[in-house]
Amino acid sequence: MDPLSAVSVELAELDGRITDIFRALSNGFQKLEKIKDSNRQSRQLEELTDKMRECKRLIKEFDREAKEEESRATADTNRMLSEKRQSMIKELNSYVALKKQYAGNLENKRADLFDGPGGEEGPDEQNVLLASSMTNQQLMDTGNRMMDDTDQTIERSKKVVHDTINVGAETAAALKAQTEQMSRIVNELDSIHFSIKKASQLVKEIGRQVATDRCIMAFLFLIVIGVIAIIIVKIVNPHNKDIRDIPGLGPPAARRLLWDQK
Repeated sequence: MDPLSAVSVELAELDGRITDIFRALSNGFQKLEKIKDSNRQSRQLEELTDKMRECKRLIKEFDREAKEEESRATADTNRMLSEKRQSMIKELNSYVALKKQYAGNLENKRADLFDGPGGEEGPDEQNVLLASSMTNQQLMDTGNRMMDDTDQTIERSKKVVHDTINVGAETAAALKAQTEQMSRIVNELDSIHFSIKKASQLVKEIGRQVATDRCIMAFLFLIVIGVIAIIIVKIVNPHNKDIRDIPGLGPPAARRLLWDQK
């Protein structure tokens, strides 16, 4: 029975997944040695890098589960878990160094295509030589530091994405509010335009009525003036036969007495 299974099923499952990734990395680097084409080597390195990232994530999860078991496990179990974790980190760091070595070789090949043979060692080769001279503990510390830096970079990227999403949501809400406000303004302008149109029609109708009323008043005024003029003329010259009597305004008829008829 696997010792990890006796401690925790989750730890045993994580150990199995990490072992599978290490086996895939080993086979992948063996396959990489047989590939001669630079483009295919580059694609193979990208696939191996993705596997190493996944392995790093699983190791951190393994470490988290192991720390949760520390309070319940014995000293021997905790020592076994610590050694297991250090072994995983050491093996992952060896694959990281191997990946850097192959990446440096690819860069040198590409540089040789443009610059020709010769030249000094690049920074990747110097890093590989430096890594090969480190002790296991230094490799573990370096690997942990690299993983922590990567985690911090990922967290910062997540924060930037989250802030961008919030800004986009706020901008969309503001645009929606402005669009609704513009719609209300357009509706109000339509109402104002309709009111102005109705008012213009009403003013025109009132103008026509006023013009008609003025014509009628002027005609009545002329009639009144004519009547007054006739009355004045009849009063001044009552015997003028050229002006007909106005009904109701003629001179009184002479009264005939009864004794005048005899």
